[in-house]
Amino acid sequence: MGLLRNVGTISSLTLVSRIAGLAREMIFARVLGASAATDAFLQAFILPNVFRRLFAEGAFSAAFVPMFSKRVQRGEDEGDDGHEMAAQFSNDVLSVFLPVLIVLVAIAEIAMPGIIWLWSPEWRGDTGQMDLAIGLARITFPYIALISLVTLFTGMLNSVSRFAPGASFPIILNLVLIAALGVGHFWLEQGRSMEDAVYLLAFAVSGAGLLQLAWLFIWVRVAGFKPSLQWPKVTPEVKRLCWIALPAAFGAGAYQINTIVQVYFLNDLPGSNVTYMNYADRLNQLPLGIIGIALATAILPSLSRHIAAKDKEGASAVQTDAIELAMLLTLPAAVAMAICGVPFVTIFFEGGRMTVADAQVAGEVLVALVFGLPAYVLVRVLVPAFYARSDTRTPVYAALVALAFFIGFNLAFLHRFGVVGVAGASAVGAWLNCAMLYAILARRGHYRAPVALLGRLARQVVAAAAMGTALWFLGDALSGWYAGNVLEKAGALAALTVTGAGIYFAVAFLVGAIDRERIAKLTKKRKAEG
Repeated sequence: MGLLRNVGTISSLTLVSRIAGLAREMIFARVLGASAATDAFLQAFILPNVFRRLFAEGAFSAAFVPMFSKRVQRGEDEGDDGHEMAAQFSNDVLSVFLPVLIVLVAIAEIAMPGIIWLWSPEWRGDTGQMDLAIGLARITFPYIALISLVTLFTGMLNSVSRFAPGASFPIILNLVLIAALGVGHFWLEQGRSMEDAVYLLAFAVSGAGLLQLAWLFIWVRVAGFKPSLQWPKVTPEVKRLCWIALPAAFGAGAYQINTIVQVYFLNDLPGSNVTYMNYADRLNQLPLGIIGIALATAILPSLSRHIAAKDKEGASAVQTDAIELAMLLTLPAAVAMAICGVPFVTIFFEGGRMTVADAQVAGEVLVALVFGLPAYVLVRVLVPAFYARSDTRTPVYAALVALAFFIGFNLAFLHRFGVVGVAGASAVGAWLNCAMLYAILARRGHYRAPVALLGRLARQVVAAAAMGTALWFLGDALSGWYAGNVLEKAGALAALTVTGAGIYFAVAFLVGAIDRERIAKLTKKRKAEG
């Protein structure tokens, strides 16, 4: 039950963060709406976050956590607390990692006009829009250096089963941006420009990064580690980390690479498509972050330990539990958002400067996007099976196939299907990625889904279909409430979520989609402990 407990810790804190993020986007929509200025800010915000998820949270964590965990375990086996050997390794990494980050940020700051020019074909003839986008990107990009150090400290804490600090630091960013939006709203009411408001948000991003770094540094010290800078030295272990991490940047970052290319295609379309995609993806990211990221974070150290001990059965059990839990929670979320995409976007984001027409477009984007949600989560769950075996190259091939499909589809059909087609191509690409990862694991004999798991997944689909049918009819009955006042919106949301969750879990329990024996054992264990 360690996996379930760790996932619970990460998920609960991630839920708080995602709710804060959703609140941030709701305020953002009402204060700033959808415009060229919001597109410029969101693009500037996406840039460091994509690199952070691609290289820091994706590649770096995939390589660092197993290596750091093995040193903790080796130290414990040799009779000490496991910290000394691991701490030296982390200091070696930090001393090389920080100068590289500083150089990366410096190069990006100098090259930013060229980056924005390449990334934003629709803006090339608009000097004012280009200057705004370049200025915002230069302010936000240093966030990647700060948050990459946060990722290093998070990996250290996760390796010693301290998951809470790393799962909680995104809350700081959301709170800082909410405060900045409050000031921005006041400025707009006083007659200041939209550009002033988005510049304030850009400075708030980098300020939040400093606070996040301070938060994790405190917890690393509490855990008994004392990070220190040394003269940079590329030790054999640091070199090995680099060789593992570089291909992992592609394997773990299929979603992030897709985001970079996605913004390019969105910028090649007329309208505020980056903003529409942002609102849709905020709802899509809610279950992806709570379930997918939490599971991936929790199972990587566990898989690494089982594989290091040559416990194939234990590793397979961890993988099976992760897939079952992921789909049990992801399928209803995906079906609910597919059926009620436009109502959800209207309920959450419509109001102020965000019009009903804007919400309609963003809702259609969400409907297309969530068809890939189960695949995105499964990719998060399957990729650690490769990283735990220090295999970061294999996921590259699956990522590149998915990316090639996405690029090819949009080159052929971008202006025919527009922003909804971009979202749909992302979803199909995610399923291609997922299918290839599983097929490779099965062919190599690393993991095959047990028949019992396949049966349980089929029952989950039945429960999700029953829920979707009910929401289809209920959604029409509540259509007049979605763009109403606060009470009407809250009532519609409550009716949809309570009805959907009630029907899904009731049917899931009746048809056997939920493992009753496991629940019974867990209940008995808790009673015995009590």
